[in-house]
Amino acid sequence: MEYKIEPDIEIAYKDLKENIRDALAKQNKTNFDFDIIDRAFLFAYDKHKTQKRASKESYIIHPINTAKIVTRLLLDENTIAAALLHDVLEDTQTKEEEIESNFGPDVLNLVKALTKIESLQYKSAEQKQADNFRKLLVSIANDLRVILIKLADRLHNMRTIVYLNEEKRKRIAKETLDIYAPIAHRLGIYWLKSELEDRSFEIVDYNTYSKIKSYIENLLEKKEEYIRFIENSLKEDLLQNNIKCEVNGRIKHIYSIYTKMQRKNVDLDSIYDFVAFRIITETEKDCYNALGVVHKLYKPIPNRFKDYIALPKQNMYQSLHTTVFGPGDVILEIQIRTQKMHEINEEGLAAHWRYKEGKKFNLNDKMFVWLKKLLENAQNESSQEFLRDMKTDLESGEIYVFTPAGDLKVLPRGATCVDFAYEIHTQIGDMCTGAKVNNKMVPLRYELQSGDIVEILTSPSHKPSRDWLSFAKTSKARNKIKQSVR
Repeated sequence: MEYKIEPDIEIAYKDLKENIRDALAKQNKTNFDFDIIDRAFLFAYDKHKTQKRASKESYIIHPINTAKIVTRLLLDENTIAAALLHDVLEDTQTKEEEIESNFGPDVLNLVKALTKIESLQYKSAEQKQADNFRKLLVSIANDLRVILIKLADRLHNMRTIVYLNEEKRKRIAKETLDIYAPIAHRLGIYWLKSELEDRSFEIVDYNTYSKIKSYIENLLEKKEEYIRFIENSLKEDLLQNNIKCEVNGRIKHIYSIYTKMQRKNVDLDSIYDFVAFRIITETEKDCYNALGVVHKLYKPIPNRFKDYIALPKQNMYQSLHTTVFGPGDVILEIQIRTQKMHEINEEGLAAHWRYKEGKKFNLNDKMFVWLKKLLENAQNESSQEFLRDMKTDLESGEIYVFTPAGDLKVLPRGATCVDFAYEIHTQIGDMCTGAKVNNKMVPLRYELQSGDIVEILTSPSHKPSRDWLSFAKTSKARNKIKQSVR
Protein backbone atom coordinates (compact mmCIF):
# COMPACT_ATOMS: atom_id res chain seq x y z
CA MET A 1 0.00 0.00 0.00
CA GLU A 2 1.34 3.41 -1.00
CA TYR A 3 0.06 6.41 0.95
CA LYS A 4 0.70 10.10 1.03
CA ILE A 5 0.68 10.57 4.81
CA GLU A 6 -0.40 13.98 6.15
CA PRO A 7 2.50 15.94 7.74
CA ASP A 8 1.05 15.97 11.29
CA ILE A 9 0.49 12.20 11.21
CA GLU A 10 3.96 11.59 9.77
CA ILE A 11 5.53 13.70 12.55
CA ALA A 12 3.53 11.84 15.24
CA TYR A 13 4.56 8.45 13.84
CA LYS A 14 8.25 9.44 13.55
CA ASP A 15 8.06 10.57 17.18
CA LEU A 16 6.68 7.14 18.16
CA LYS A 17 9.59 5.39 16.44
CA GLU A 18 12.05 7.73 18.17
CA ASN A 19 10.43 6.81 21.51
CA ILE A 20 10.85 3.12 20.67
CA ARG A 21 14.54 3.64 19.88
CA ASP A 22 15.02 5.48 23.20
CA ALA A 23 13.28 2.63 25.05
CA LEU A 24 15.48 0.05 23.29
CA ALA A 25 18.61 2.01 24.21
CA LYS A 26 17.47 2.15 27.84
CA GLN A 27 17.14 -1.66 27.82
CA ASN A 28 20.39 -2.17 25.84
CA LYS A 29 18.24 -4.10 23.38
CA THR A 30 19.11 -4.28 19.68
CA ASN A 31 16.85 -7.07 18.39
CA PHE A 32 13.55 -5.39 17.47
CA ASP A 33 11.21 -5.91 14.50
CA PHE A 34 10.39 -2.40 13.25
CA ASP A 35 8.73 -3.93 10.18
CA ILE A 36 5.66 -5.09 12.17
CA ILE A 37 5.33 -1.59 13.66
CA ASP A 38 5.44 0.02 10.19
CA ARG A 39 2.91 -2.47 8.85
CA ALA A 40 0.58 -2.01 11.84
CA PHE A 41 0.73 1.78 11.44
CA LEU A 42 -0.10 1.65 7.70
CA PHE A 43 -2.90 -0.89 8.30
CA ALA A 44 -4.46 1.26 11.06
CA TYR A 45 -3.97 4.42 8.99
CA ASP A 46 -5.87 2.85 6.09
CA LYS A 47 -8.72 1.59 8.29
CA HIS A 48 -9.16 4.88 10.20
CA LYS A 49 -8.37 7.28 7.30
CA THR A 50 -11.90 8.70 7.00
CA GLN A 51 -12.48 8.95 10.75
CA LYS A 52 -12.03 12.00 12.98
CA ARG A 53 -11.92 12.32 16.76
CA ALA A 54 -14.08 14.76 18.74
CA SER A 55 -11.11 17.17 18.53
CA LYS A 56 -11.46 17.09 14.69
CA GLU A 57 -7.95 15.63 14.33
CA SER A 58 -7.36 12.44 12.32
CA TYR A 59 -8.37 9.36 14.33
CA ILE A 60 -5.01 7.63 13.76
CA ILE A 61 -3.39 10.18 16.11
CA HIS A 62 -5.06 8.37 19.03
CA PRO A 63 -3.62 4.87 18.31
CA ILE A 64 -0.19 6.45 17.70
CA ASN A 65 -0.30 8.20 21.09
CA THR A 66 -1.57 5.04 22.79
CA ALA A 67 1.42 3.20 21.30
CA LYS A 68 3.75 5.95 22.60
CA ILE A 69 2.48 5.42 26.14
CA VAL A 70 2.83 1.64 25.75
CA THR A 71 6.41 2.22 24.58
CA ARG A 72 7.12 4.08 27.83
CA LEU A 73 6.15 0.83 29.55
CA LEU A 74 9.00 -0.77 27.54
CA LEU A 75 7.13 -3.69 26.02
CA ASP A 76 7.59 -5.90 22.96
CA GLU A 77 6.80 -5.15 19.31
CA ASN A 78 3.59 -7.23 19.27
CA THR A 79 2.20 -5.15 22.14
CA ILE A 80 3.09 -1.87 20.41
CA ALA A 81 1.58 -3.17 17.14
CA ALA A 82 -1.61 -4.15 19.03
CA ALA A 83 -1.75 -0.64 20.54
CA LEU A 84 -1.70 0.82 17.02
CA LEU A 85 -4.47 -1.60 15.98
CA HIS A 86 -6.52 -1.59 19.17
CA ASP A 87 -9.62 0.13 17.70
CA VAL A 88 -9.80 -1.43 14.23
CA LEU A 89 -12.16 -4.29 15.16
CA GLU A 90 -14.43 -2.06 17.22
CA ASP A 91 -14.56 1.08 15.06
CA THR A 92 -14.03 -0.10 11.48
CA GLN A 93 -15.20 -2.93 9.20
CA THR A 94 -11.99 -4.93 9.77
CA LYS A 95 -12.36 -8.71 10.06
CA GLU A 96 -10.39 -10.80 12.55
CA GLU A 97 -8.93 -12.84 9.71
CA GLU A 98 -7.25 -9.72 8.27
CA ILE A 99 -5.41 -9.05 11.52
CA GLU A 100 -4.36 -12.67 11.96
CA SER A 101 -3.10 -13.04 8.38
CA ASN A 102 -1.13 -9.77 8.55
CA PHE A 103 0.15 -9.81 12.14
CA GLY A 104 -0.34 -13.31 13.57
CA PRO A 105 -2.50 -14.82 16.34
CA ASP A 106 -0.72 -13.07 19.24
CA VAL A 107 -1.56 -9.58 17.96
CA LEU A 108 -5.11 -10.68 17.05
CA ASN A 109 -5.74 -12.01 20.58
CA LEU A 110 -4.59 -8.72 22.10
CA VAL A 111 -6.81 -6.64 19.80
CA LYS A 112 -9.82 -8.92 20.41
CA ALA A 113 -9.34 -8.62 24.16
CA LEU A 114 -9.43 -4.82 23.85
CA THR A 115 -12.67 -4.79 21.84
CA LYS A 116 -15.81 -3.93 23.82
CA ILE A 117 -18.89 -6.17 23.67
CA GLU A 118 -21.31 -4.21 21.46
CA SER A 119 -23.41 -6.87 19.76
CA LEU A 120 -25.58 -7.93 22.73
CA GLN A 121 -28.72 -6.18 23.91
CA TYR A 122 -28.53 -4.96 27.52
CA LYS A 123 -31.25 -3.91 29.94
CA SER A 124 -29.03 -1.18 31.40
CA ALA A 125 -25.75 0.69 30.85
CA GLU A 126 -24.61 -0.80 34.18
CA GLN A 127 -25.08 -4.36 32.90
CA LYS A 128 -23.14 -3.54 29.71
CA GLN A 129 -20.33 -1.92 31.73
CA ALA A 130 -20.16 -4.95 34.06
CA ASP A 131 -19.96 -7.40 31.14
CA ASN A 132 -17.20 -5.39 29.46
CA PHE A 133 -15.20 -5.37 32.71
CA ARG A 134 -15.79 -9.13 33.13
CA LYS A 135 -14.40 -9.67 29.63
CA LEU A 136 -11.43 -7.40 30.39
CA LEU A 137 -10.62 -9.28 33.63
CA VAL A 138 -10.66 -12.67 31.89
CA SER A 139 -8.40 -11.24 29.16
CA ILE A 140 -5.98 -9.82 31.75
CA ALA A 141 -5.78 -13.23 33.43
CA ASN A 142 -4.82 -14.75 30.06
CA ASP A 143 -2.36 -12.00 29.07
CA LEU A 144 -1.34 -9.07 31.28
CA ARG A 145 -0.30 -7.00 28.26
CA VAL A 146 -4.03 -6.39 27.66
CA ILE A 147 -4.42 -4.14 30.70
CA LEU A 148 -1.24 -2.20 29.92
CA ILE A 149 -2.58 -1.30 26.46
CA LYS A 150 -5.98 -0.50 27.99
CA LEU A 151 -4.40 1.83 30.57
CA ALA A 152 -2.41 3.57 27.82
CA ASP A 153 -5.61 3.96 25.78
CA ARG A 154 -7.46 5.41 28.77
CA LEU A 155 -4.61 7.82 29.62
CA HIS A 156 -4.57 9.30 26.11
CA ASN A 157 -8.37 9.58 26.18
CA MET A 158 -8.10 11.48 29.49
CA ARG A 159 -5.48 13.81 27.97
CA THR A 160 -7.93 14.71 25.17
CA ILE A 161 -11.21 14.51 27.10
CA VAL A 162 -11.79 18.28 26.93
CA TYR A 163 -13.47 17.81 23.50
CA LEU A 164 -16.33 15.69 24.88
CA ASN A 165 -19.58 17.00 26.36
CA GLU A 166 -19.76 17.51 30.14
CA GLU A 167 -21.95 14.48 30.90
CA LYS A 168 -19.62 12.12 29.01
CA ARG A 169 -16.49 13.74 30.54
CA LYS A 170 -17.83 13.22 34.08
CA ARG A 171 -18.87 9.61 33.41
CA ILE A 172 -15.49 8.67 31.93
CA ALA A 173 -13.56 10.55 34.64
CA LYS A 174 -15.50 8.81 37.44
CA GLU A 175 -14.95 5.40 35.83
CA THR A 176 -11.24 6.22 35.57
CA LEU A 177 -11.03 7.15 39.26
CA ASP A 178 -13.06 4.10 40.34
CA ILE A 179 -11.47 1.44 38.11
CA TYR A 180 -8.49 2.36 35.93
CA ALA A 181 -6.39 4.44 38.34
CA PRO A 182 -6.73 1.77 41.07
CA ILE A 183 -5.70 -0.93 38.56
CA ALA A 184 -2.61 1.14 37.67
CA HIS A 185 -1.91 1.33 41.42
CA ARG A 186 -2.34 -2.43 41.83
CA LEU A 187 0.15 -2.96 39.00
CA GLY A 188 2.53 -0.48 40.66
CA ILE A 189 2.67 1.96 37.72
CA TYR A 190 2.69 5.11 39.86
CA TRP A 191 3.41 7.73 37.20
CA LEU A 192 0.40 6.52 35.19
CA LYS A 193 -1.84 6.19 38.26
CA SER A 194 -1.01 9.75 39.39
CA GLU A 195 -1.77 11.30 36.00
CA LEU A 196 -5.04 9.37 35.64
CA GLU A 197 -6.09 10.50 39.13
CA ASP A 198 -5.27 14.18 38.69
CA ARG A 199 -6.86 14.44 35.23
CA SER A 200 -10.02 12.66 36.42
CA PHE A 201 -10.26 14.65 39.65
CA GLU A 202 -10.07 17.92 37.70
CA ILE A 203 -13.29 16.89 35.91
CA VAL A 204 -15.14 15.21 38.79
CA ASP A 205 -14.57 18.08 41.28
CA TYR A 206 -13.09 21.06 39.44
CA ASN A 207 -13.48 23.54 42.34
CA THR A 208 -11.59 21.41 44.88
CA TYR A 209 -8.98 20.49 42.26
CA SER A 210 -8.37 24.18 41.43
CA LYS A 211 -8.16 25.14 45.10
CA ILE A 212 -5.50 22.49 45.83
CA LYS A 213 -3.61 23.26 42.58
CA SER A 214 -3.48 26.98 43.41
CA TYR A 215 -2.34 26.22 46.97
CA ILE A 216 0.45 23.95 45.68
CA GLU A 217 1.63 26.48 43.08
CA ASN A 218 1.90 29.18 45.75
CA LEU A 219 3.68 26.73 48.05
CA LEU A 220 6.13 25.70 45.34
CA GLU A 221 6.96 29.34 44.63
CA LYS A 222 7.80 29.88 48.30
CA LYS A 223 9.43 26.49 48.95
CA GLU A 224 11.58 25.99 45.82
CA GLU A 225 14.70 27.32 47.55
CA TYR A 226 13.87 25.35 50.70
CA ILE A 227 13.50 22.09 48.72
CA ARG A 228 16.90 22.60 47.02
CA PHE A 229 18.47 23.36 50.44
CA ILE A 230 17.11 20.09 51.94
CA GLU A 231 18.25 18.10 48.88
CA ASN A 232 21.80 19.44 49.21
CA SER A 233 21.90 19.04 53.01
CA LEU A 234 20.74 15.43 52.86
CA LYS A 235 23.12 14.52 50.05
CA GLU A 236 26.08 16.13 51.80
CA ASP A 237 25.42 14.32 55.10
CA LEU A 238 24.85 10.99 53.36
CA LEU A 239 28.07 11.29 51.33
CA GLN A 240 29.97 12.10 54.53
CA ASN A 241 28.70 8.74 55.80
CA ASN A 242 29.92 6.96 52.63
CA ILE A 243 26.39 6.52 51.23
CA LYS A 244 26.30 7.21 47.49
CA CYS A 245 22.84 8.38 46.53
CA GLU A 246 20.54 10.71 44.62
CA VAL A 247 18.17 13.02 46.51
CA ASN A 248 15.08 14.54 44.90
CA GLY A 249 12.37 16.71 46.45
CA ARG A 250 8.87 17.09 45.04
CA ILE A 251 5.41 18.38 45.90
CA LYS A 252 2.87 15.54 46.16
CA HIS A 253 0.29 15.22 43.39
CA ILE A 254 -3.11 16.86 43.76
CA TYR A 255 -5.39 13.84 44.15
CA SER A 256 -3.15 12.23 46.81
CA ILE A 257 -3.44 15.44 48.87
CA TYR A 258 -7.22 15.38 48.43
CA THR A 259 -7.52 11.73 49.54
CA LYS A 260 -5.42 12.51 52.63
CA MET A 261 -7.79 15.39 53.46
CA GLN A 262 -10.76 13.01 53.11
CA ARG A 263 -9.13 10.22 55.09
CA LYS A 264 -8.17 12.48 57.99
CA ASN A 265 -11.34 14.59 57.68
CA VAL A 266 -9.35 17.86 57.65
CA ASP A 267 -9.09 20.90 55.39
CA LEU A 268 -6.13 21.99 53.28
CA ASP A 269 -4.58 24.14 56.02
CA SER A 270 -4.31 21.08 58.28
CA ILE A 271 -2.17 19.10 55.81
CA TYR A 272 1.50 19.72 56.50
CA ASP A 273 3.54 17.11 54.63
CA PHE A 274 3.09 18.44 51.08
CA VAL A 275 6.79 17.97 50.37
CA ALA A 276 8.28 14.50 49.90
CA PHE A 277 11.95 13.63 49.36
CA ARG A 278 13.33 10.48 47.76
CA ILE A 279 16.74 9.12 48.61
CA ILE A 280 17.87 6.56 46.02
CA THR A 281 20.82 4.43 47.16
CA GLU A 282 22.92 1.68 45.61
CA THR A 283 22.17 -1.13 48.09
CA GLU A 284 19.47 -2.23 50.54
CA LYS A 285 21.98 -1.93 53.39
CA ASP A 286 22.54 1.70 52.41
CA CYS A 287 18.77 2.32 52.72
CA TYR A 288 18.84 1.44 56.42
CA ASN A 289 22.11 3.33 56.98
CA ALA A 290 20.59 6.38 55.25
CA LEU A 291 17.57 6.14 57.58
CA GLY A 292 19.91 6.43 60.57
CA VAL A 293 21.57 9.50 59.07
CA VAL A 294 18.18 11.15 58.36
CA HIS A 295 16.99 10.54 61.93
CA LYS A 296 20.20 12.04 63.33
CA LEU A 297 19.81 15.08 61.11
CA TYR A 298 16.07 15.65 61.61
CA LYS A 299 13.81 14.66 64.50
CA PRO A 300 11.48 11.80 63.47
CA ILE A 301 7.74 12.01 64.20
CA PRO A 302 6.64 9.01 66.32
CA ASN A 303 4.47 6.31 64.67
CA ARG A 304 5.16 7.66 61.17
CA PHE A 305 7.79 5.10 60.09
CA LYS A 306 6.94 2.29 57.62
CA ASP A 307 9.26 -0.42 56.39
CA TYR A 308 7.99 -1.53 52.98
CA ILE A 309 11.37 -3.14 52.23
CA ALA A 310 10.89 -5.84 54.88
CA LEU A 311 7.12 -5.90 54.18
CA PRO A 312 6.61 -5.03 50.48
CA LYS A 313 3.16 -3.98 49.27
CA GLN A 314 1.24 -6.47 47.15
CA ASN A 315 2.16 -4.51 43.99
CA MET A 316 5.89 -5.09 44.75
CA TYR A 317 6.40 -1.54 46.10
CA GLN A 318 9.45 -1.34 48.37
CA SER A 319 10.73 1.68 50.28
CA LEU A 320 11.40 3.01 53.77
CA HIS A 321 9.03 5.85 54.72
CA THR A 322 9.70 8.23 57.57
CA THR A 323 8.24 11.62 58.49
CA VAL A 324 10.47 14.18 60.23
CA PHE A 325 10.61 17.77 61.42
CA GLY A 326 12.87 19.55 58.93
CA PRO A 327 14.50 23.00 59.32
CA GLY A 328 11.99 25.53 60.67
CA ASP A 329 9.89 22.59 61.99
CA VAL A 330 8.48 21.99 58.50
CA ILE A 331 7.09 18.44 58.29
CA LEU A 332 8.84 16.39 55.58
CA GLU A 333 8.13 12.89 54.28
CA ILE A 334 11.27 11.02 53.25
CA GLN A 335 11.31 7.81 51.19
CA ILE A 336 14.47 5.71 50.92
CA ARG A 337 14.97 2.97 48.32
CA THR A 338 17.51 1.42 45.92
CA GLN A 339 17.61 2.26 42.20
CA LYS A 340 16.06 -1.12 41.32
CA MET A 341 13.27 -0.58 43.88
CA HIS A 342 12.69 2.90 42.46
CA GLU A 343 12.27 1.57 38.91
CA ILE A 344 9.81 -1.10 40.08
CA ASN A 345 7.98 1.44 42.29
CA GLU A 346 7.48 3.84 39.38
CA GLU A 347 6.89 1.36 36.55
CA GLY A 348 5.60 -1.63 38.51
CA LEU A 349 4.64 -4.55 36.33
CA ALA A 350 6.55 -3.17 33.32
CA ALA A 351 9.86 -2.94 35.22
CA HIS A 352 9.27 -6.34 36.80
CA TRP A 353 8.67 -7.71 33.30
CA ARG A 354 12.16 -6.51 32.32
CA TYR A 355 13.80 -8.06 35.38
CA LYS A 356 12.00 -11.35 34.66
CA GLU A 357 13.26 -11.04 31.04
CA GLY A 358 9.83 -11.65 29.54
CA LYS A 359 8.98 -14.75 31.60
CA LYS A 360 5.24 -15.36 31.97
CA PHE A 361 3.57 -14.17 35.14
CA ASN A 362 1.92 -16.61 37.49
CA LEU A 363 -1.53 -15.54 38.74
CA ASN A 364 -0.59 -17.13 42.06
CA ASP A 365 2.09 -14.45 42.54
CA LYS A 366 1.28 -12.26 45.55
CA MET A 367 0.83 -9.17 43.36
CA PHE A 368 -2.14 -10.77 41.56
CA VAL A 369 -4.22 -11.81 44.58
CA TRP A 370 -6.57 -8.87 43.82
CA LEU A 371 -7.07 -10.11 40.25
CA LYS A 372 -7.92 -13.66 41.34
CA LYS A 373 -10.53 -12.27 43.77
CA LEU A 374 -12.08 -10.08 41.08
CA LEU A 375 -12.26 -13.04 38.69
CA GLU A 376 -14.07 -15.12 41.33
CA ASN A 377 -16.59 -12.30 41.87
CA ALA A 378 -17.08 -11.87 38.11
CA GLN A 379 -18.49 -15.39 37.84
CA ASN A 380 -20.79 -15.29 40.87
CA GLU A 381 -22.36 -11.84 41.21
CA SER A 382 -25.05 -9.71 39.61
CA SER A 383 -23.87 -6.70 37.54
CA GLN A 384 -24.65 -4.26 40.35
CA GLU A 385 -22.87 -6.33 43.03
CA PHE A 386 -19.91 -7.01 40.76
CA LEU A 387 -19.34 -3.32 39.94
CA ARG A 388 -19.69 -2.29 43.58
CA ASP A 389 -17.34 -5.00 44.85
CA MET A 390 -14.87 -4.36 42.04
CA LYS A 391 -14.60 -0.69 43.09
CA THR A 392 -14.20 -1.68 46.75
CA ASP A 393 -11.57 -4.35 46.07
CA LEU A 394 -9.57 -2.02 43.84
CA GLU A 395 -9.33 0.73 46.45
CA SER A 396 -5.68 1.64 46.78
CA GLY A 397 -5.49 1.77 50.59
CA GLU A 398 -4.02 -1.31 52.23
CA ILE A 399 -3.45 -2.32 55.85
CA TYR A 400 -1.02 -4.94 57.13
CA VAL A 401 -2.26 -7.03 60.04
CA PHE A 402 -1.00 -10.20 61.70
CA THR A 403 -2.29 -13.45 63.17
CA PRO A 404 -1.04 -14.31 66.70
CA ALA A 405 1.45 -16.68 64.98
CA GLY A 406 2.90 -13.72 63.04
CA ASP A 407 1.40 -14.51 59.62
CA LEU A 408 0.85 -11.34 57.58
CA LYS A 409 -2.55 -10.57 56.03
CA VAL A 410 -3.11 -7.66 53.63
CA LEU A 411 -6.60 -6.13 53.68
CA PRO A 412 -8.22 -2.99 52.25
CA ARG A 413 -8.33 0.08 54.48
CA GLY A 414 -11.54 -0.02 56.55
CA ALA A 415 -11.52 -3.84 56.85
CA THR A 416 -13.01 -5.29 60.03
CA CYS A 417 -12.43 -8.34 62.21
CA VAL A 418 -15.02 -10.24 60.15
CA ASP A 419 -13.03 -9.51 56.96
CA PHE A 420 -9.88 -10.77 58.69
CA ALA A 421 -11.65 -13.98 59.79
CA TYR A 422 -12.79 -14.77 56.24
CA GLU A 423 -9.33 -13.91 54.90
CA ILE A 424 -7.92 -16.72 57.08
CA HIS A 425 -10.54 -19.30 56.04
CA THR A 426 -14.24 -19.47 55.18
CA GLN A 427 -14.96 -21.75 58.18
CA ILE A 428 -13.18 -19.37 60.58
CA GLY A 429 -15.33 -16.54 59.21
CA ASP A 430 -18.56 -18.52 59.48
CA MET A 431 -17.84 -19.59 63.07
CA CYS A 432 -16.39 -16.34 64.45
CA THR A 433 -18.05 -15.09 67.64
CA GLY A 434 -15.62 -12.37 68.70
CA ALA A 435 -12.13 -10.96 68.28
CA LYS A 436 -9.13 -9.74 70.22
CA VAL A 437 -6.96 -7.00 68.74
CA ASN A 438 -3.59 -6.50 70.42
CA ASN A 439 -4.89 -8.74 73.25
CA LYS A 440 -8.02 -6.64 73.90
CA MET A 441 -11.59 -7.71 73.16
CA VAL A 442 -13.19 -5.68 70.36
CA PRO A 443 -16.52 -5.91 68.49
CA LEU A 444 -16.54 -7.75 65.15
CA ARG A 445 -17.24 -4.47 63.35
CA TYR A 446 -13.97 -2.98 64.71
CA GLU A 447 -11.89 -1.40 61.89
CA LEU A 448 -8.37 -2.78 61.86
CA GLN A 449 -5.18 -0.69 61.61
CA SER A 450 -1.78 -1.60 60.16
CA GLY A 451 0.32 -3.47 62.72
CA ASP A 452 -2.65 -4.94 64.63
CA ILE A 453 -2.34 -8.51 65.91
CA VAL A 454 -5.76 -10.13 65.53
CA GLU A 455 -7.07 -13.26 67.21
CA ILE A 456 -10.45 -14.62 66.10
CA LEU A 457 -12.64 -16.44 68.63
CA THR A 458 -14.86 -19.19 67.19
CA SER A 459 -17.63 -21.62 68.11
CA PRO A 460 -18.48 -24.68 65.95
CA SER A 461 -22.20 -24.07 66.40
CA HIS A 462 -22.09 -20.39 65.39
CA LYS A 463 -23.53 -19.16 62.09
CA PRO A 464 -22.93 -15.86 60.23
CA SER A 465 -25.34 -12.99 60.88
CA ARG A 466 -27.04 -10.94 58.15
CA ASP A 467 -26.06 -7.87 60.23
CA TRP A 468 -22.42 -8.52 59.27
CA LEU A 469 -23.19 -7.32 55.73
CA SER A 470 -23.60 -3.78 57.11
CA PHE A 471 -19.89 -3.57 57.97
CA ALA A 472 -18.02 -6.33 56.08
CA LYS A 473 -15.67 -4.62 53.60
CA THR A 474 -14.14 -7.28 51.35
CA SER A 475 -16.08 -8.98 48.57
CA LYS A 476 -14.80 -12.36 49.83
CA ALA A 477 -16.40 -11.84 53.26
CA ARG A 478 -19.62 -10.38 51.80
CA ASN A 479 -20.07 -13.23 49.31
CA LYS A 480 -19.50 -15.93 51.95
CA ILE A 481 -21.92 -14.25 54.39
CA LYS A 482 -24.61 -13.99 51.67
CA GLN A 483 -24.21 -17.68 50.82
CA SER A 484 -24.70 -18.63 54.49
CA VAL A 485 -27.70 -16.42 55.28
CA ARG A 486 -29.78 -17.18 52.17
